[in-house]
Amino acid sequence: MLFRVIGKVALGSLIANRMRSFLAMLGIIIGVAAVVSMLALGAGAQQQVMQQVEDMGSNLLSIRPARQRRGGVSSSRQNLTLADAQAIVSGVAGVREVAPVVRGNAQVKYFNENAPANVIGTAVTYFSARNNVVDVGRLFTEGEVARGVRVAVVGPDLAASLFNEGEAVGEDIKIQGITFTVLGVLTEKGDGDRDNPDEAVIVPYTVAMKRMFGETRINDIEVCAQDDADMNAVEAGLYVLFRKRHGIVDGEDDDIRIFNQAELIEATSKVGSTFTMLLGGIAGISLLVGGIGIMNIMLVTVSERTREIGIRKAVGAQQWHILLQFLLESMLISGLGGICGVALGYGIAYGIGSVTEFTPLVRIGSVILSLTVSVSVGVFFGYSPARRAARLDPIIALRSE
Repeated sequence: MLFRVIGKVALGSLIANRMRSFLAMLGIIIGVAAVVSMLALGAGAQQQVMQQVEDMGSNLLSIRPARQRRGGVSSSRQNLTLADAQAIVSGVAGVREVAPVVRGNAQVKYFNENAPANVIGTAVTYFSARNNVVDVGRLFTEGEVARGVRVAVVGPDLAASLFNEGEAVGEDIKIQGITFTVLGVLTEKGDGDRDNPDEAVIVPYTVAMKRMFGETRINDIEVCAQDDADMNAVEAGLYVLFRKRHGIVDGEDDDIRIFNQAELIEATSKVGSTFTMLLGGIAGISLLVGGIGIMNIMLVTVSERTREIGIRKAVGAQQWHILLQFLLESMLISGLGGICGVALGYGIAYGIGSVTEFTPLVRIGSVILSLTVSVSVGVFFGYSPARRAARLDPIIALRSE
């Protein structure tokens, strides 16, 4: 009963001074809104980047020639062969698929239209290893690769540049004067790596090596590990296999580099988390400013209500009653401000998402954290004014005007 009365008195005091209470809340509202929106934008950015990295293949290992310095110039020697790729399948445990890759840049022509593109010569296994899915048409087959059939699968951006809104499947395109028939168009992924499939044309490696680039060696090998495989163990097995195949003795450096996609995903996750925490910390400064505003308003309130405090003490109110009342007023200001701030922050985050391609992500944890911090700010900054009110001498308080 006593707590309900104290609560009603505290709420009545806030309602009686609506404008002052709103101004005190405003700092908390802005602070919480900043924290919620910044954390949502940071989490959305992290999720978007993580999705793009995972779309490249979460169990992927890319084998590339190691860079060497000769005469002050850094270069990679071509030391990977089709035999190396074939040896991986039987020579390393935990491997699901292997795809040899040879690449180059070329102009792709379709009648009067032409566009620059990444030309990727590879096997059928490349598509599943890289999580590339066909949107229209089909992928080329192992039989077409073995026979060296001049067929191609194009990325959606390249298809849009060459065919505009027209049908791409079944049409003939020219790459370095060689005619290829388009079998399919890939689903858009938005990758940012060098093998961005959205802007690429993918052909059988047999055609790319013999007829386009005149190569006997390949640029790299994509290795897709089994879902339950230990990526580090697979990577170690690959190094052992290549040292044996390439005749590298103890003490000599490896002549290949292996890029572990799992390590990239982990590093990206850590960077994203750090970035999100940084945004939240910067936005949290505004919460501190809001708390100082609450303290200022509550100190003014205590000064103006000195006589009221004296009367309440004179009729039997104890120090903790007064302390609780003013502390409760401070908590109500910060709590209500926190709720309004969450709503405003949610609106800001998704407002940005509605006018851009960016997708914010409001997590329940960030909402709970913001509300908890806002109430804590009210308690922390409201305690000093409440304690000052509780310790007022009733006789001195009654004499005040």
